Amino acid sequence: MTVQAQAAEDAGDGVVTQLDRSRILRIELNRPHKLNAVDTATLTRLLHCLDQARDEEVRAVLITGAGRAFCAGGDLGAGGDGTTVLVANAVVQAITASPKPIVAGVHGPAVGYGCALALACDLVVAAESAYFQLAFARVGLMPDGGATALLAAAIGRPRAARMAFCADKVSAQEAFNWGMVSHLAGDAVYEEELAQLVGAIAAGPTVSYGWTKRALAAGSLSALSDAHSLEGQGQWLLTGTADFGEGVQAFRQRRPPRFSGR
Repeated sequence: MTVQAQAAEDAGDGVVTQLDRSRILRIELNRPHKLNAVDTATLTRLLHCLDQARDEEVRAVLITGAGRAFCAGGDLGAGGDGTTVLVANAVVQAITASPKPIVAGVHGPAVGYGCALALACDLVVAAESAYFQLAFARVGLMPDGGATALLAAAIGRPRAARMAFCADKVSAQEAFNWGMVSHLAGDAVYEEELAQLVGAIAAGPTVSYGWTKRALAAGSLSALSDAHSLEGQGQWLLTGTADFGEGVQAFRQRRPPRFSGR
């Protein structure tokens, strides 16, 4: 089945794909009513779409979000089980291991897993109005999707710890200054600059990019597998704590959580 033919089917699980004339595989998270928060079904479809990047016709991949967000993280209203974290990690592994260059186009929030998803990509173009946030601590959880390794590799352990513990919003400008994102674009020219970059990458020496990407990962992401293992173990244990139950209830009631440390 071609990528184009798959697009309509993908939309039902919150992901739309299209292979354009420049041989760019465009993957769009398409749950705008949820700010593109992901559940197990969406992550499974996203993983399937990334697998399509192996096709020789694909020269580059672009990941974006529909509506006013890139990705607001995990969908707390969808429930989920241990497989959600496993599939979320598999998506990040597929991005970092893919020989094709992958670009994230970020406008609006990239929160929680959305932050990890963007950072897993090779290049990140952020609109000025975008922001990044690890909000896991607000519901008694820990970062996942490899965020602990990806962030530490990009901005260092102290800033990664600040984002994880304090859940501060990091503006696109600050993210660019810290080294979290590769490109910063004004809101008015964001779409144009994103299109220019992805077009240039797709027209470039993609075999060379693949080997460069592999070497960069070997030099800076060697801890990613261990991080995924620890994050998966931690999230599974944390979902059974009283703090997680309180965090979710407070989130739904739109009030500050009252954590007990249990």
